[in-house]
Amino acid sequence: MLKGHQSWIFENRPIIQAAATVVGPFEGQGPLANDFDIIHGDLMLGQDSWEKAERTLLEEAAKLAIENAGLTKEQVNFFTGGDLMNQIISSSFAARTLAIPYLGVFGACSTSMESLALAAMIVNSRSAKYVLASACSHNATAEKQFRYPTEYGSQKPPTAQFTVTGAGASIVSEEGEGLAVTSATIGRVVDMGITDPFNMGAAMAPAAVDTIQAHMRDMGIEPGYYDLIVTGDLAKVGYEIACDLFEKHKVPMNQTEYYDCGMMMYDYEKQSVQAGASGCGCSAVVTYGHLLKRMRKGELKRILVVATGALLSPISYQQGESIPCIAHAVSIESGGIQ
Repeated sequence: MLKGHQSWIFENRPIIQAAATVVGPFEGQGPLANDFDIIHGDLMLGQDSWEKAERTLLEEAAKLAIENAGLTKEQVNFFTGGDLMNQIISSSFAARTLAIPYLGVFGACSTSMESLALAAMIVNSRSAKYVLASACSHNATAEKQFRYPTEYGSQKPPTAQFTVTGAGASIVSEEGEGLAVTSATIGRVVDMGITDPFNMGAAMAPAAVDTIQAHMRDMGIEPGYYDLIVTGDLAKVGYEIACDLFEKHKVPMNQTEYYDCGMMMYDYEKQSVQAGASGCGCSAVVTYGHLLKRMRKGELKRILVVATGALLSPISYQQGESIPCIAHAVSIESGGIQ
């Protein structure tokens, strides 16, 4: 059901029946390592290209999520997901392997919550019993496409972010017991004229703030309704800008705990990641791994995940275009029983 101008209420409370996360070796050295299902010791994952390795991450996460839900892939009605590669080839090629009816989506790093929102909408409308939602990224593929190949060893400014090697997937179902997807707010494209691909946090922060304001307005609530609000992935630079914008627009974020997935992935003292993490896989693995486990333990009852994305391409950057950005918000609550 439409709520306000750009939000959906899921009155049937679709359930996140199961989830799975698969990450690379560097992510396995970070503070959230114990919350991931599979940690690979090799960035290549036994493949002969970075792109095939990224696809493998997603295939493994999808298959494990289906298994954790006690299902077979034949029982899953639809698969929705995306990544950062041209023509979202990681997700599309994984869909070829999975042979599940497929809806490919692209929201850059906001894809994790875009796919979850669409999965919840499909299930909420009784158009499917089970939908697989996912997102993935790989450090070597994204760096090669959007900046410089990792083999080049280029120096990066402090504003740059480190693309997460990881994939997160969830099974959204119409019935069961667990965590419920209760609402979503679909963001607008916001462009503040930033052209530097090494400063994604600054480009995306206004979109995150805009979507959070829209969510609060549409739902008629304040930030204190949630135990935790997380953006992803603004990292240090974008997080600070977002905090300044919340204060400027008088959004009372002090009512709740506010943090960013891009600041949660890595240990700033031990891992060289400049401003922090980024990539489609960042908010996906933080949410489907760390945050959902905290909710299942009863540490959190309501969270709002606001995944952000920079909608540039190598072509648009080379042509001098500025970077349009977007953010999608999904509300997840405990006590989802049908």
